[in-house]
Amino acid sequence: MIPKKNQSAPSQSWDVLDEQENAFKVYSREEMDALKRANRKAFFSLSPWAIIGFQVATTLAMAMVWFVFANPQESRLCFFSALLGGFIGFFPATLFALRLSVSKKQRNQSPGSLLAAVVSGEFIKIAGTIALFVWVALSIPDLQWIPLLVTYLVTLKCYLLAWLWR
Repeated sequence: MIPKKNQSAPSQSWDVLDEQENAFKVYSREEMDALKRANRKAFFSLSPWAIIGFQVATTLAMAMVWFVFANPQESRLCFFSALLGGFIGFFPATLFALRLSVSKKQRNQSPGSLLAAVVSGEFIKIAGTIALFVWVALSIPDLQWIPLLVTYLVTLKCYLLAWLWR
């Protein structure tokens, strides 16, 4: 016969559990401002408009690289294709940022409305990217795909660079 183990719960009073649940500190606005000034790096946030500006600058730089280093007969088409690839990269991001900025200006902000803005903004971004790729593929038959796709991918890497820079 196996003896039964003592299966009683740990003896903690409800008061101790309540104290543990409420063990966080609520900071005032002045205290938060002092914390932000003391440790700026921990509270640093990069504006989405700065990232979009970086994407536009990257698009222009990549288009110039394609113009300079491409075959002389195709340099203008490579330049134009690279501009389109960068545009496909930063224009949907601009729509996403606009969606979030509209959401931040609403009076009745709640976590649910912010989540809805992020989800709908991401949907707009994905749908816009797909629509732009389809539009470019159907409307420009002699498009140079390599400059377009390379510039598109480099434009997307601006997010990673912004995250690493933070």
